[in-house]
Amino acid sequence: MTLLLDRAPTQIPPDRRPLVVDLDGALVKTDMLVETALSALGSKPQNILHLLAALGGGKAELKARAASLSQFDAALLPYNEAVVAIIRGAREAGRPIYLASACDKAVAEAVAAHLGLFDGVFSSNGAVNLAGTAKAERLVEAFGESNFEYIGNDWVDLAVWRRACGCIAVTGSPRLERELRRMDPSAISLPHEAATLGDWLRLLRVHQYTKNLLIFAPLVAAHAFTARSIEHAILGFVAFSLCASGVYLLNDLFDVQADRAHSTKRRRALAAGRIPLLHGLFAGPLLLGTGLGLGAMTSMPFLGVIATYVAITMLYTFWLKQKLLVDVVVLALLYVVRVVAGAAAIGAPISHWFLGFALFIFTCLALVKRYVECAAAPSGGLRKRAYLGQDASVLLLLAAASGFNAVTVLALYIASNDVGHLYASPEWLWMLCPVMMYWMSRLIVLAQRGQVHDDPIVFALKDRASLLTLGALGVVVGLATSG
Repeated sequence: MTLLLDRAPTQIPPDRRPLVVDLDGALVKTDMLVETALSALGSKPQNILHLLAALGGGKAELKARAASLSQFDAALLPYNEAVVAIIRGAREAGRPIYLASACDKAVAEAVAAHLGLFDGVFSSNGAVNLAGTAKAERLVEAFGESNFEYIGNDWVDLAVWRRACGCIAVTGSPRLERELRRMDPSAISLPHEAATLGDWLRLLRVHQYTKNLLIFAPLVAAHAFTARSIEHAILGFVAFSLCASGVYLLNDLFDVQADRAHSTKRRRALAAGRIPLLHGLFAGPLLLGTGLGLGAMTSMPFLGVIATYVAITMLYTFWLKQKLLVDVVVLALLYVVRVVAGAAAIGAPISHWFLGFALFIFTCLALVKRYVECAAAPSGGLRKRAYLGQDASVLLLLAAASGFNAVTVLALYIASNDVGHLYASPEWLWMLCPVMMYWMSRLIVLAQRGQVHDDPIVFALKDRASLLTLGALGVVVGLATSG
């Protein structure tokens, strides 16, 4: 749907003047070049070679290549409802509506076709980047000087607003608003939903740092409570948390479309457009670099473990998460890596009993996590994953089997000769088994009832019974230690 006019009218009556709407940052709360590039890389990481090759041909060619390689869904984009409401109002008043975007033609026309509100589309075409002055000239050519109203959002749109008869801005920049009002005192500013500190904390998964407490597990298990060990464990915790935030953020960037199709994840700051994707692209590498730097300060073995964690996570993000059950095993291994990292941070050996228990218990939790997602997904199954709706019951059975295998390993450890070297009264440790069986059985039953809506570890931290269970485990270990 492309607008074609032989010549621009010299004057258009005010009630018939076209409303022209920008796409990036105005109609949609995202940047479509970043969006399509991430989609292209997420589907095939090797597409980066095609994007780099297109970069030499200029921004318009890059946009066209990214659009051709991407699999974005216009129906899932975060639309600005205030702008859509203005468009609908103008359409009801009988005014013509046009989409004018620096996005590639394929992207702009897909959005226009989805909304069904536009009479025509202006866009970049692989050779010309329709932004700023180029867009202004094209609109004046089509409609005439000061014969259209324009909705934009960025500094480059000042060139268009200068040629328009009405200016509407969607921007969170006070400087840009002041500049626009100096040019047009009657300009209208629409509300801009800015990211909050809470949005960033949730994006960085600060609440997930509790998982990184596993780094302290080898210190506790080995009873290595020296000043040096505690200092290295704390530094390792901070380093791992920063790296984990970096990989969480990058995973969200490449999974943003799948998140928008999810019942709850679509409200995440990146998926909803409150935090720009470009900001995430800068923040992710910064967090990873800082975390790896702190990792090197902890110890070189620890740096090796944390680098392995990052590498496995990247493989998971780009490839392994789409493999049936492989994704579950990888998620479990990422938990186990935290335990290994804790041992590397303090320079202590790690028990094979501990590793076996950790592998089974975290496989159980990973299976519950995937079950929760699968059960909440549409009937067809998880978007961009290998699971179907009918797989949910099997996932729960596998979770139960893995969880009780963890209890078996725990029981074998308690019965072994190794336990007597660390605990004054190891017979108390037998109480750990029924407590663990209760907690896992309850988690699985609640998941089957649909009462677990998030990562099971996050659920446990909000669940009163789970916190009481954790307290009971601590009491038992204390009794076994003190005698």
